Amino acid sequence: MPLTPAEAEQALAECRRRIDAIDLQLRDLLNQRTHIVEEVLRMKDVLAMPVHEPNREDHVIRNVTHDNPGPLENESMRRMFECLMREMREFQNQRRRQ
Repeated sequence: MPLTPAEAEQALAECRRRIDAIDLQLRDLLNQRTHIVEEVLRMKDVLAMPVHEPNREDHVIRNVTHDNPGPLENESMRRMFECLMREMREFQNQRRRQ
């Protein structure tokens, strides 16, 4: 049975509320991840390691794309995590400059 315009508007509003809630969860998870990245940077400083570790980044990509149930395709997942890791590198570089 097709939705009425009123039902579609109500359903759309509910979807957007759910997305907003998930966005806040993602924000909190990204901040948690960044706190751990701060710890990683402290260890890298002690070990005199560079911020950029291509092998580790490859591992992260393999980890998030292996057995990915979708619907987001692996290529999209890869691009998002590459962006995330690029931002984390920049964060670490900024911290090192401080």
